[in-house]
Amino acid sequence: MKSYEVIIIGGSYAGLSAGMSLGRSLRNTLIIDSGKPCNRQTPHSHNFITHDGKTPKEISERAREQVAAYDTVKFYKGSVVKLRRINAVFEAEISTGEKFYAKKLILASGLKDIMPDIPGFAECWGISVLHCPYCHGYEVRNEVTGILSDGDMGFDFSKLVYNLTKDLFLLTNGKSVLSSEQKLKLAENNISLVEDEVEKIEHNNGDISKIIFRTGKEISLKALYAKVPFQQNIDVSGDLGCEITEQGFIKVDFMQKTNIPGVFACGDNVTMMRSVATAVAQGNFTGAVVNKELVEEEF
Repeated sequence: MKSYEVIIIGGSYAGLSAGMSLGRSLRNTLIIDSGKPCNRQTPHSHNFITHDGKTPKEISERAREQVAAYDTVKFYKGSVVKLRRINAVFEAEISTGEKFYAKKLILASGLKDIMPDIPGFAECWGISVLHCPYCHGYEVRNEVTGILSDGDMGFDFSKLVYNLTKDLFLLTNGKSVLSSEQKLKLAENNISLVEDEVEKIEHNNGDISKIIFRTGKEISLKALYAKVPFQQNIDVSGDLGCEITEQGFIKVDFMQKTNIPGVFACGDNVTMMRSVATAVAQGNFTGAVVNKELVEEEF
């Protein structure tokens, strides 16, 4: 079967949550997923009630089992290489050349994080190199902690993490662009500013032991926060024509609608608040909105 009412691109938390909303609404739905979530290295997921401390895999596998119980929802493992609109339907082309069609499209395809060229960084990502203090900060509270950032972002991130630990280093990986006022404020709060370039991260199976700088300096840390650049997992601005924000997210309105009628987006690809709880909430809402739009068109 190639034609569906709704195709969901991405079968992680947002996609599965949208799939459950649609499955319970008796909508003929296909979830296409590559099986490579961005948090696949993360040992534990937090700040999501009823699932706090579980592994991301445990949460997603249980979610998939529950969504699969609705016989109107089908799954396809594969990578989408092209999305486009053909008259009144949307076409999703898989890397194998196979094509699927639907009246509505939900983009829950997530983001691809781009790792810096620092040996050890990628191996620690999601384990001891952290993106979110709300997701992981409690577990490393009051520990010796670093922040790899600079400028306004580094300064603001320092204020946020300072609430969790007072033993804090801001690593700018080279000469900083902080203002003199920002440097003074960091010093007043005993946040150590390190402007040496990072050479590598020493670790044990993803757990940081120390940061090695090109100057030969070393700092032992328990955790390192970092904001890394990212890109959309699939091309949604090309043939499909979805608008992208200046920050790189898919632009949606308060109903999770993109600028393309019939195309919706939810999860990490639309928000800075990248968490399991946020993705689940957005997916649930998006599924309901898509069903309502179909109801209005059919009634």
